[in-house]
Amino acid sequence: MQYYQPLLLTPGPTPVPNSIMSAIQLPMVGHRSKDFEDIADEAFKGLKPIFGTKNEVLILTSSGTSVLEASMLNIVNPDDHIVIIVSGAFGNRFKQIAETYYKNVHVYDVTWGEAVDVNDFIKFLKQLNHRVTAVFSQFCETSTGVLHPVHELGHALKNYDNSLYFVVDGVSCIGAVEVDLIKDKIDVLVSGSQKAIMLPPGVAFVAYSDRAKDRFAEVTTPRFYLDLNKYLSSQEQNSTPFTPNVALFRGVNAYVELVKHEGLNHVIKRHYSIRNALRTALKSLDLELLVKDDSYASPTVTSFVPKDKEELTYLKDQLKSRFNITIAGGQGHLKGHILRIGHMGKVSPFDILSVVSAIEILLTESRNKNYIGKGIAQFMEVIKHES
Repeated sequence: MQYYQPLLLTPGPTPVPNSIMSAIQLPMVGHRSKDFEDIADEAFKGLKPIFGTKNEVLILTSSGTSVLEASMLNIVNPDDHIVIIVSGAFGNRFKQIAETYYKNVHVYDVTWGEAVDVNDFIKFLKQLNHRVTAVFSQFCETSTGVLHPVHELGHALKNYDNSLYFVVDGVSCIGAVEVDLIKDKIDVLVSGSQKAIMLPPGVAFVAYSDRAKDRFAEVTTPRFYLDLNKYLSSQEQNSTPFTPNVALFRGVNAYVELVKHEGLNHVIKRHYSIRNALRTALKSLDLELLVKDDSYASPTVTSFVPKDKEELTYLKDQLKSRFNITIAGGQGHLKGHILRIGHMGKVSPFDILSVVSAIEILLTESRNKNYIGKGIAQFMEVIKHES
């Protein structure tokens, strides 16, 4: 059977709504013109509620990894001691960036698929016997589908040492979670365009506290393109220090309008309802979830464990070749062991119902056991209850 409409359910990039595509395709304007200044001003201001900040959000024309790097280079001096929480492939990326520039890097390892234990982490800090300048963590670890308790962690860190800077990678969840830099005690929060913000790849975002802004001006670590002071200075003139992706700035504004129309609270609720329904459906299909604790399961990506590598390959390949549905495999040492379904941004319960239905068919064929209707029924019961 031919399925003409592809369904992209990876943890990024994600499908782009038509209204955003229309905005991106408008005629080009000069990036040093009043036209662009108006576009940029709207974008800088429009993202504030998404990131839970009272300051305008910086926009860089680059990938999500660029703002991971920028968040470090603008907070940490060469001789500072820093701690990286590593619970997956993107925590490991923070570690790799840190070890490229700094020598006093301390790593707190968390079992992949589990969330950081806040009390244990504070004990880890206490036994270091060094004054730690900054702690870096994921909000959502994309490679596993874990959502860390960022609010609790932020408060615990500041109770331990109020001078610490708390830096959070929100690339795969901002736009789908509630966040408030002041309430969550976050100093720098970064994200990318191609996840829950449902733009094409190509721009990245930095939200910051007032004390982080002051810190940017003090840090001596060399940087050029990623010097956030340049972006702050240009932002005062509704501009950027380097050539911006004009089309994606327009896309940001179209995205903000979509969120206003749906309501940010409703956007967040939709993501959590889909998470809950998908987890329930997968368990009903005898598929093990990597993240066992529901309270730490991401609202944007769900990881599950097929019974063996043969089944993993079969599911992933057949979803693509027979049903035109693309999901993702694992990363790092989880490659070949898990599959990941992205459900963020432009996603509805009925999009996810499609992949649940397809998995039912494939498991029925491969396991010689009838799964037809089992996942769908469980999925829709949750959606009905949470609607």
